[in-house]
Amino acid sequence: MGPDELELLNRYWNAANYLTVAQIYLQENALLRQPLTAAHIKPRLLGHWGTSPGLSLVYVHLNQLIRKTGAKVLYIAGPGHGGPAVVANVYLEGSYSEIYPAVSQDLAGLRKLIRQFSTPGGIPSHVGPATPGSIHEGGELGYSLAHATGAAMDNPELVVACVIGDGEAETGPLEGAWKAPAFLNPARDGAVLPILHLNGYKISGPTVLGRQSDQQVMAHLASNGWDPVVVAGTDPMVVHPQLAVALEHAYARIRQIQERARSNGASGAERWPAIIVRTPKGWTGPDFVDGIPVEGTFRAHQVPLSGVRENPAHLAQLEAWLRSYNPETLFDNDGRLLPELAALAPAGPLRMGASPWAQGGAAVEPLSLRPLENYALDVGVPGSSTHETTRPLGEMLRDIYADTADDPRFRLFSPDETNSNRLGAVFEVTDRCLMEPVFAGDDHLSPDGRVMEVLSEHLCQGWLEGYVLTGRHGLFATYEAFAMVSASMTVQHAKWLQHARELPWRNPVPSLNILLTSTCWRNDHNGFSHQGPGLIDTVLSLSGSVIRVYLPPDSNTLLATAEHVLQSKDYVNLVVVDKQAHPQYLSLEAARRHAAAGASIWHWAGNENPEPTTGPDIVMACAGDVPTEETLAAAWLLQSHVPGLTVRVVNVMDALVLPPPDVHPHGLSDVDFEKLFTPHADVVMAWHGYARAVHQLVHGRSDPGRFHVRGYNEQGTTTTPFDMVVLNKMSRYHLAMEALHRVTGHFDGAQELAEHCQEMLAKHEVYIREHLEDLPEIRDWVWTPPENQRTI
Repeated sequence: MGPDELELLNRYWNAANYLTVAQIYLQENALLRQPLTAAHIKPRLLGHWGTSPGLSLVYVHLNQLIRKTGAKVLYIAGPGHGGPAVVANVYLEGSYSEIYPAVSQDLAGLRKLIRQFSTPGGIPSHVGPATPGSIHEGGELGYSLAHATGAAMDNPELVVACVIGDGEAETGPLEGAWKAPAFLNPARDGAVLPILHLNGYKISGPTVLGRQSDQQVMAHLASNGWDPVVVAGTDPMVVHPQLAVALEHAYARIRQIQERARSNGASGAERWPAIIVRTPKGWTGPDFVDGIPVEGTFRAHQVPLSGVRENPAHLAQLEAWLRSYNPETLFDNDGRLLPELAALAPAGPLRMGASPWAQGGAAVEPLSLRPLENYALDVGVPGSSTHETTRPLGEMLRDIYADTADDPRFRLFSPDETNSNRLGAVFEVTDRCLMEPVFAGDDHLSPDGRVMEVLSEHLCQGWLEGYVLTGRHGLFATYEAFAMVSASMTVQHAKWLQHARELPWRNPVPSLNILLTSTCWRNDHNGFSHQGPGLIDTVLSLSGSVIRVYLPPDSNTLLATAEHVLQSKDYVNLVVVDKQAHPQYLSLEAARRHAAAGASIWHWAGNENPEPTTGPDIVMACAGDVPTEETLAAAWLLQSHVPGLTVRVVNVMDALVLPPPDVHPHGLSDVDFEKLFTPHADVVMAWHGYARAVHQLVHGRSDPGRFHVRGYNEQGTTTTPFDMVVLNKMSRYHLAMEALHRVTGHFDGAQELAEHCQEMLAKHEVYIREHLEDLPEIRDWVWTPPENQRTI
């Protein structure tokens, strides 16, 4: 790098740093054309300076690399609150003003730029959806490298430059994400270039990696398959040439790895380049404030100079800080970046703020799905046959893999559970991906595999998020209880989608699809630790504009659900269904109708007249596979033993039809809601998850107190399947007794049925302890039309 190039690059970096500080502090006088006064300072100083110089340093140098090589680079800013630095850079390159014309590249636009940062109606301090070029917010730390890895998968020309803060590097998800070289195939995938920024401090103390030696940090990265180099210093004119060389060598090495693999095939895990950048926190900011060290300490983390409006000394120090960047040598009289500096930015879509991959790719290609008739089960009499519910879905996913082999844009992500979750049909056409050595006894394992299994819910979901945000499709399948490991990621993704939907320039992206199987009701063999339906509650609390929750009761309804969610965009779709063998109820045609409606009366399961003149005496409702089976058994008991009682059975497959339509767009109108549940009859509902969720959903409906919900209530152990529903008081006997308690009037046979239920529960308790399995009356029960006569 020659002296002239170095001087220009440093001035560009100064411009980015200047605009970062200006965004944090100023509301007027953007270029200090007048002496700085308290009136020019924002009344509330919100922002984070400490990480910003490092983010801009990397951005400026990546610009240079792109200009020299034509590389297609996606920039991910991992450190939290790095928003002002990234916004400054996408503004300088022009991509920001193209999307937001009011924030123009002149004095008027600069005023809008500084006034909008961390102010009402403006932009946040994170690199959020409103930031051009971003697919990663960096608010909740730890996900940047996983997102970068997912973005690189099946993107052969893309380089994902991922800046990782040393505070972020202390999180579990980031620590796990270093394993990316074991899963990235250079023959078909893009590259991830980690840039670990060690500035030494978090918000109030040192970082672990920041205190370790270069040798220790390099050994840590090397042990995970990376080939790191260190760039370090406190003098920008020393660091700039080092970083330029490191990036050039890293890019050359990436292309060398890829060219060899694409010519000869991938032969094993590669040692991908990584860069460790060690520079001071709050670099180029105040050295001392009130005699206390700031630059290079945790005190530079947020706003190094506080109380600027009230403290003249701080105001003067801020002005000196801003003028140290010499803004008069960076911007012309009209407030535009000088031409010789503007020429340092890449052009068109090569600008990182204009990267098409941050917009879902050049174009989001929909999945072409084969007709569901290829996978549908022949059900026959409802409830008379059983099948492992998720197995047909595995066949559907197998064919998606086969049909996208020449245009890879689908992947299944699962924590070592693909076979366990009965999705193993995918291995008929692909393998598990691993770049590490494959041994003779391994099962469907190869570098070319497209099933992503790693024993980390964080990585599975993080990879999928990066994959779908860059325009591809996928499914994350996991045990229900352990989806809570990555529940916060689900929340963050939903928040991203919620705000992205409000931005007309953001293209829709494929939905985040989460399949929860191995559910609480049928993890009886694994015990209490594996029993927890909490993600349903987490998701139901999020914005109705982006979340959907489906509880298909059988295989054909699961197929109809999968067809919908895999073709949807901009949603978080939560699909909850167990993998074990369960009764099958609906033909494919009926399943499609049921899925479209979201909830239906199952007339075949009740005993109302086809055209009733009065409503039923009781509504038995259910949502989820095990709740459906227990509800049907309870309805069978009621109709068989209390023939004078009129029973209606309602199955709810889309949980979000239950709230009023002003709460969720899927909410049924009051008229349609009452067609299902009547205006006045009591409803006994068996619910897959925690009962409180239903009460939350029906709040706002007329007389919601008539819903009496049984669900999972944190009672579990290693036991039999039926004992799980007994422990949680959601068994057929508990539901039948609840129904008898809620009906009005006298019905012949009611007392005898109640006594029978109590006797069966007592018999069950004794039997399972002696025989270690459920009663034959339970194991062998199948739905048959009740004879409408007592059987006691």
